[in-house]
Amino acid sequence: MRPHVELIQEDDYVWHCAELIGGEGRASERRLSVDEEDGSSSLRIDFHTDWGRGPGIHHASSEYYVLSGSMTYDGREMSKGAYVYVPKGVPAGAITFREGSRILHYREYGDAGFDRVDSLAAPRWDDAREDVIVVDSESMEWDAVPNAGPMPGLFIKYLHIDPLTGFYTRLVHAQEGWADHRLAHHPCYEEAYTTQGLMEYNFGTLDLGTYFFRPARVKHGHFTSLEGGATWLLRSDGELRNWYTQNEWVRWGGEAINYGEGDGMRWSQSSHDLADRPTRRSDPDLRRLRQALEYQRELGANDDDYVPHGQGTDPSLTAIAKALDIVRLQGGHDGEHDHHHEPLSADWGADPVTLEHPDQRTDAHAHNWGQGRPWKEGEPIPGPIISSLPVRSRSRGRWDGDGM
Repeated sequence: MRPHVELIQEDDYVWHCAELIGGEGRASERRLSVDEEDGSSSLRIDFHTDWGRGPGIHHASSEYYVLSGSMTYDGREMSKGAYVYVPKGVPAGAITFREGSRILHYREYGDAGFDRVDSLAAPRWDDAREDVIVVDSESMEWDAVPNAGPMPGLFIKYLHIDPLTGFYTRLVHAQEGWADHRLAHHPCYEEAYTTQGLMEYNFGTLDLGTYFFRPARVKHGHFTSLEGGATWLLRSDGELRNWYTQNEWVRWGGEAINYGEGDGMRWSQSSHDLADRPTRRSDPDLRRLRQALEYQRELGANDDDYVPHGQGTDPSLTAIAKALDIVRLQGGHDGEHDHHHEPLSADWGADPVTLEHPDQRTDAHAHNWGQGRPWKEGEPIPGPIISSLPVRSRSRGRWDGDGM
């Protein structure tokens, strides 16, 4: 499975020689995220010369999206916005790129392997399904997203949807002023590359060339779309459902041994520790987030009051005080003693077992909580995963460094 990448500007990546087996020409790639277990990769590729290769079979389901320049697939030349999807094990036509072209290239469920074939009439792999898709996204109309969040202004172009798994690739545009004041987590992974515009959210600033890969159930949000709106190429490995949380908090700590001032517990930052930091939300951001809440209430939707980071009562402190009270009430104290106490217990809300997918602890992915699982109405809604320190975390704008 791929690690959590949140949020990184592509300029922070080094260039590698592009792994495009069987092609002629020179190209370089930035490896936005890679699954070292099955070879899946998300790549930004620049072509330094004309490049091409003939018909063949990809070892992974592969996608090509043109950011700038020219791509020709099976004799059809296309420019910015061109998209080609080639299923794993299905013969694909010849593909070429003009010198200077810049693309996004995705490989899913396989590595960069490529077998040449004489023609598209070559046999498919036995387990191959679907067909090649060629799309000129620039000629497509934007459709309003049916569930745009707390307010309208989110639009979509569907590029590919796998009818069996629900895996889908789409372009998403948030118009200027669109906001979502809630945090969401999903049963599937979600990744995006910013192709236009600006947006702020709790992990940083989304601008041209920023990228994230977020495993299933990692909570994220507090979006505000800035001047000119924002557009992404966005992918998920299943149907994306939004499970919302409000007034979130995270806090953990330990006994400081050789650092910090004074003695005793040294707590980490929670999302309520950010009020006085230079990276706090701007006043226009806070107004937009408040407008999203007010719009929801006008529609009669169920929603808690929005409390910006660093403001209001910190629930983590309440929980700590509650835990100390439980210890005192059940006889806990310092020092050595030889009498017996029953295990401490408290009602902290839902039992974690009730917040899991039915196969969470039993299927082949039980070792990895970040692995998405298909979800149906009526099943338990899996709780979020705390991921406050992603593997990569860097953007050119506001950065809280706080995953919640």
